[in-house]
Amino acid sequence: MGCCESKGADSKTNRVARWRSTGIVALRDAKLKTFPDEVLDLDRSVRTLDLTHNKLVEIPMEISKLVNMQRLILATNLIERLPINLGKLQSLKVMILDGNQITSLPDELGQLVRLEKLSISGNMLASLPETIGSLRNLSLLNVSNNKLKYLPESVGSCFSLEELQANDNLIEELPASVCNLVHLKSLCLNNNKISQIPPNILKDCKALQNISLHDNPISMDQFQQVKFEARRKKKFDKQIDSNVMISSKGLDEGVDL
Repeated sequence: MGCCESKGADSKTNRVARWRSTGIVALRDAKLKTFPDEVLDLDRSVRTLDLTHNKLVEIPMEISKLVNMQRLILATNLIERLPINLGKLQSLKVMILDGNQITSLPDELGQLVRLEKLSISGNMLASLPETIGSLRNLSLLNVSNNKLKYLPESVGSCFSLEELQANDNLIEELPASVCNLVHLKSLCLNNNKISQIPPNILKDCKALQNISLHDNPISMDQFQQVKFEARRKKKFDKQIDSNVMISSKGLDEGVDL
């Protein structure tokens, strides 16, 4: 028994030493219900933390000790909320929270000013905080498969945004500020309740290569107005004309640009 206990202790010590050396903590499918104390005790050593597909219900306040962490991956757990001191993770560049039970995001999210990728699809979000506009380095935002009825006006301040995915929500319209996203390349809004989009979106979002609006009630007349506003950009007209699907009710499944 003593021998087995000694081997177990040695194994744990070696694992912690490896984490400290590499900066990478990967504990996928480990049936974890809580954050391991030995991980939180690593403090500044952690650069990547991946606890995908466990049974975590909450993120402890002590996670703020991991101040050098750049990647936080907590997909497919049972997490319901984020700690308010999340904003102390000033080195964070990637945060993946897909497939949890999160109902809201704290205002402190806006303090993660180095964040480049935020994916929180498959949760229960009814809204996004206005502070999301402080994420000036954000290039990818994925909020698909939630319960969002709108996107905040402040999203237009995420000036580095290249890809916005908000499929499978309850969104009725886009804020006019979306037209400020001059680096936006892909806008995916399938299966929402969108009946109109900002008329200048094709003209102002000069980098835009793809708009996907399948399964929305947007009318052909409304989209023709958008085309008219972008009439000087012949490449848009050509691509839109070849991808619009029409039925007797207007746009059948939506639009791909």
